[in-house]
Parts: sequence; structure tokens; C-alpha cells
Amino acid sequence: MEVSSVDVGKAALAMAISEDRRAEQACQEQFGGKGILTVAVDFGGEYLSSVKKIIERAVVAAQRQGLVKNDHVGEGAVAGAAHAALEQITPKAAGLNVGGKIGIARSGEHLCVAIYFGVGVLNLNEVAVGLAHRSLGQ
Repeated sequence: MEVSSVDVGKAALAMAISEDRRAEQACQEQFGGKGILTVAVDFGGEYLSSVKKIIERAVVAAQRQGLVKNDHVGEGAVAGAAHAALEQITPKAAGLNVGGKIGIARSGEHLCVAIYFGVGVLNLNEVAVGLAHRSLGQ
């Protein structure tokens, strides 16, 4: 069975919305059985000043878990997808505090980054999701 970009996107989103490390591990096992590698990493802080750190965390997590090689092609794919996902959220989050999780998934040439977080001021919280895909050589 061939894994599509939609399947990889679903896996990234499932990782991003997973409750805790136990749920992440269950997702990793489930998707791993389908040939999809996954990883998730938490983040938080003031949105605009955190964008660079969010992208860096995504790249490091993907490299550590073997989703991409430690080279400019792998790093660029993850960084580009993370940045594209963040661009979808920027209008809602600019100037506010955020906290959430990045989910990354890869199968073959398909790589997806999903970002799920709460955007808040005091007790007034909003939810935001961004998802982006990149294609890279195997």
C-alpha cells in the first residue's frame, strides 16, 4: 500500500494533537506500522519571538528521530514546512503568547509538519492549527 501526502499530513496532525508522551508513542507505533516515521515536540512563549525557536526545534527533532538527514536538504525541508505552517497562524497569533506542539511525519518523499497550539491573553484562549507539506528525495 502506497502512503500518500494526505496520509502523512494526518499522521503529523495526530502527533501534534496527541495528549502526552504515551499517546505520542502509541501514534508512533501505529503510523510506523504503515511506514510513516513520526515525532512531536512541545513549545511555548511569545509568538513572534518564538518563531525561530519553533522552526529550530522542529528541525532538531526530525533529525534526532531519523526523519531527515543531517544536511541542508533535510533541514531545509523541515524548516520550510514549519515556516509555511506558521505563516497560516501568524495573523491570529502575532503579539500573543502561544503554547502547543509540533507534529512531524515522513514517508518516502512526503514530509509534513503540523503545528497545533493555544493562543492566549489572560483567560481568553483561541486554538490555531497550521499544516504544510514538502517533497524531498529519498
